[in-house]
Amino acid sequence: MKVKSSVLLIASVMTVFGIMMIPGSVSAEVDETNTISTTVTPLNEEVSLQRTVTTMNIPEDNVLPWGTVKGSASEYAERYPVIIQFYKGEDPVHFAQVDVKGDGSYEYKFRVRNLDTNSGQFVNIFEGQYTVKIFKVIPNTNLQA
Repeated sequence: MKVKSSVLLIASVMTVFGIMMIPGSVSAEVDETNTISTTVTPLNEEVSLQRTVTTMNIPEDNVLPWGTVKGSASEYAERYPVIIQFYKGEDPVHFAQVDVKGDGSYEYKFRVRNLDTNSGQFVNIFEGQYTVKIFKVIPNTNLQA
């Protein structure tokens, strides 16, 4: 009887963790269509730093575990990652670095909701309005011949 209940407990825990690991739904999504501002700062003769500022809003009643920051296919400088910074007001909350795909797009998935294993309750990691700053190195297009 003891073995049967132990196996059942282990199977239940594995099922819960398995369900939590599947990123089937996205609860918060940031893309460049809600851009507040974009600035380009030359770094040298070949590349510039493009900074895009946008917003992300995660509702208080959110029940989905994942959020995503993604950018569409565009020009990019090879071998330079995209840096993503999350701010709640003026306070830095989370930073990430992701590689650019071959077509110039990028995607960063992150947890917005998690299970507290001590209490068994779900906890919102992100909630409310955030400013998201996205930094990408791009080739200069105004090169003189």
